[in-house]
Amino acid sequence: MYQFFVEPGAIAGNRVSITGKDVNHIKNVLRMKEGEEIAVSNGVDGKEYRCGILSLGEDEILCELRFVKEDAVELPAKVYLFQGLPKADKMELIIQKAVELGVYEVVPVATKRAVVKLDAKKEKSKLARWQSIAEAAAKQSKRACIPQIANVMTFKAAMQKAGEMDVKLIPYEMAEDMSYTREVIRAIKPGQTVAVFIGPEGGFAEEEIALAQDNGVTPVTLGKRILRTETAGMTVLSVLMYELEGKEA
Repeated sequence: MYQFFVEPGAIAGNRVSITGKDVNHIKNVLRMKEGEEIAVSNGVDGKEYRCGILSLGEDEILCELRFVKEDAVELPAKVYLFQGLPKADKMELIIQKAVELGVYEVVPVATKRAVVKLDAKKEKSKLARWQSIAEAAAKQSKRACIPQIANVMTFKAAMQKAGEMDVKLIPYEMAEDMSYTREVIRAIKPGQTVAVFIGPEGGFAEEEIALAQDNGVTPVTLGKRILRTETAGMTVLSVLMYELEGKEA
């Protein structure tokens, strides 16, 4: 079943209004007809609204609310992925898979060893592209919200953003003791906020690790093998999803 996101105000009583780019997608790409059922989320309350299409206008698709599915589909903890800027188009893959795995927000970070440097014009274009990928992945995986892609920030600014979060983790190749990693992750509780820092291809500089530790970020190991930047984040998110899925908030 196809899923679409609308503003909260678009759901009124038993009527749901879909506008914007999704109108063309529903009519001309999916070629849906009156009476067919779709799923709608407002990105706020975590509910899935099952609707039947009533009419397909030029600028609006009007639907009738049939029932509301209230099963929680979001992880009970909010996970923020602070991703060091990778080379080429790896960020697109990282965002897509992170959204599928339940991330709440992705924060691109300009680290010391990051090869990619974005000027203001390129950053604006990239952010629009990345947010579009996040939205598509949220629809595909039937998320109840669209994870946001934050503006690119420095490592120091990222530390400040993560400052108030409950759990802060940074996979680091010099860290040891997998049992400690398991202990830290299993201790995460529903309702907490979790920051995960992933370095670029060259990893984090020693001074960045030191700054992270000074700010209460815990270095952890992901095992004896060195993972690529696009693999490391998915590994942590997969483990977090496994441990948190089904726990009541």
